[in-house]
Amino acid sequence: MKTTRIKFLFLVMMSLGVSAQDAIVPLWPNAVPNQKTDTNEKEQVEYRESGIIWITNVQKPTLEVYLPAKGNANGKAVLIFPGGGYSGLAYDWEGRDIAKALNGNGVAGIVVKYRLPRSKSIVADQQIVPLQDAQRAIRMVRSKAEEWNLAKNEIGIMGFSAGGHVASTLGTHFGDIVYPAQDAIDGISARPDFMALIYPVITLMEPAVNMGSRESLVGKEPTMEQLNYLSNEKQVKANTPPTFLLHAVDDNPVPVENSLMFFEALKAHDISTTMHIYPSGGHGFSLAHKDKRLKNWLDLFVAWLDNLD
Repeated sequence: MKTTRIKFLFLVMMSLGVSAQDAIVPLWPNAVPNQKTDTNEKEQVEYRESGIIWITNVQKPTLEVYLPAKGNANGKAVLIFPGGGYSGLAYDWEGRDIAKALNGNGVAGIVVKYRLPRSKSIVADQQIVPLQDAQRAIRMVRSKAEEWNLAKNEIGIMGFSAGGHVASTLGTHFGDIVYPAQDAIDGISARPDFMALIYPVITLMEPAVNMGSRESLVGKEPTMEQLNYLSNEKQVKANTPPTFLLHAVDDNPVPVENSLMFFEALKAHDISTTMHIYPSGGHGFSLAHKDKRLKNWLDLFVAWLDNLD
């Protein structure tokens, strides 16, 4: 009976286009860069009272792959960076649930479990560790494009809150060399074809900064060079990808000015961008199924994605 059940599950996974070994894929084939080996810290998974799966002390960064059925797939893929103030990952709330919703629209959803800069006893250089994992993640997805039925030039990223900072950092620093190459995958472009930034942390500058994210990333006494480098409204260039922005005016933890500043920077560089600002919704609303104004935001994103040049 047990053997029959295992065979059935394998066939179901194959029908979804994901092999049993590729459902969760490690990012780094060899040693994880910028990671201390002399630590007693353990990766932690917590099931909070709210029902959210919360992951801290990430030490084995991975891709968790959700592919639509081949008959529904449109070749597009979105790497998803959950938020959590750079101290944890709201892994299902802003990760798995988003991937499954994208699948319903023919889009592959790939959740990135990235390392957190707050874990000082685990990582050596705090400020570059999310970018290291983000660059490797998009390169790996491109390397799997044929296997996963994806178009190599339609692979983008989506980030929520601090995950939005990871995504916007990748979108503005994709060409920076932040780790030594491990294999041929590291020769692939890390430029996203598009970005979706959902109530994102963008700036590390006052007065619009989310101080918790900033301190986790660069500490309590950062240099001006660090702040400028990771204030991504200052890092937009002519090759920054087209961007979809979504924010609520009453977002207190991450002020709406984060999205407004990034929009202005994109506009100044003639980057195609669409921004949706809602009067209410607060912060951390994920798919917002219970909010009559916000509940259709993913449809707006999918429509935007369908109409990208």
